[in-house]
Amino acid sequence: MAQLSPQERPRTTVRSFTPRWRDSALTRERMAEFMPVRGVPDGPLDAIDLTGRDAPLVLEIGCGHGAAAIAYALAHPDHDLIAVDVHVPGLARMMAAADTAGVGNLWVHQGDAIEFIEDSIAPSSLSAVHLFFPDPWPKKRHEKRRFVQQRTLSLVRDRLVPGGTLRIATDHAQYAQWALDQLAEHGGFEVTTGERPPWRPTDGFEDKGRRAGRDITEIAALSTKA
Repeated sequence: MAQLSPQERPRTTVRSFTPRWRDSALTRERMAEFMPVRGVPDGPLDAIDLTGRDAPLVLEIGCGHGAAAIAYALAHPDHDLIAVDVHVPGLARMMAAADTAGVGNLWVHQGDAIEFIEDSIAPSSLSAVHLFFPDPWPKKRHEKRRFVQQRTLSLVRDRLVPGGTLRIATDHAQYAQWALDQLAEHGGFEVTTGERPPWRPTDGFEDKGRRAGRDITEIAALSTKA
């Protein structure tokens, strides 16, 4: 029997995102120009083959327009970062900005982050995972759509190197408490709060949240696996 591709197989989880956007000629032009250079294909990832070196590998989930991803890549030239998102215009804009800034250690995968981690990332291969300002899915009936769940925490922990870090930032108090509760229930991480990474810019959801009078919660969850 032929094996189903990731796009054809039944989903094992609900979506933590809503794939809606408008396409444009500029987006198509940018994707055609930059994806052949920066794109990470489906299938098991060979990081050295992709990047040309053996370096710490970081995954950013839901990178939006890519300001944090670009800033991290610039601040950590000895690391490689893969940014994963479903939002094509955002990825196209990020790749164009990275090209203008001369960023050579930023890679892109367009698709579902959970499926990408399951299908492409080997155990104990990520130094860090970044989840900055994820959709909070604030309604009670939508809690199952939040990225931070027991299953996804186990998946992320398995892919992190021992001592690797899951970083979460949110301006949504309910989501922050949810994430802390889920991490406490899971028990596989050493959790601290309050330390904002100095390299991350404030533009985007962080500035929007502060203007609205919301506090930003910073969570660093260190994998405790041996």
